[in-house]
Amino acid sequence: APADADDRARAAFTVCAVAGEQVSSIGRGLCVLLGISRDDTEREIDFMVRKILGLRVFEGAEGRPWSSSVAEARGEVLCVSQFTLQAVLKGNKPDFHLAMAGERAEPFYRLFLERLRSAYRPELVKGGWEFGALMRVHIENDGPVTIQIESPLPCADPKQVN
Repeated sequence: APADADDRARAAFTVCAVAGEQVSSIGRGLCVLLGISRDDTEREIDFMVRKILGLRVFEGAEGRPWSSSVAEARGEVLCVSQFTLQAVLKGNKPDFHLAMAGERAEPFYRLFLERLRSAYRPELVKGGWEFGALMRVHIENDGPVTIQIESPLPCADPKQVN
């Protein structure tokens, strides 16, 4: 089973609303949709934090595309927990048995946010509002650029883990 499916979009603007009220928004940066697998551990958190902050999806100072990370661009990061990324299709109905159960997923998500904030600039990392709530997320995708990253399985080649 894939661990920590993470779709991230290079965003020009993102707004997140719960119950019709805006709870967060970012300008230029990344919108991270985090799918937490039932088998995920802190190892996956550390891997994902490194990838989110290091992935070169922004234009650099000299105008060269794909040469700066969100950290180098001083972009914002909006993180939404999205268990549907762990869906397995059985016919036409998605099955979510690979997703971590909510009572375990919430503290896992909050630990992920804590690690991301401590590795970057806390004021630029958004997330942590009402866990499990139905949300409306408006992402103005820049490019469009959307990249799916999954943390490596334990038997993965260690040279490819960074």
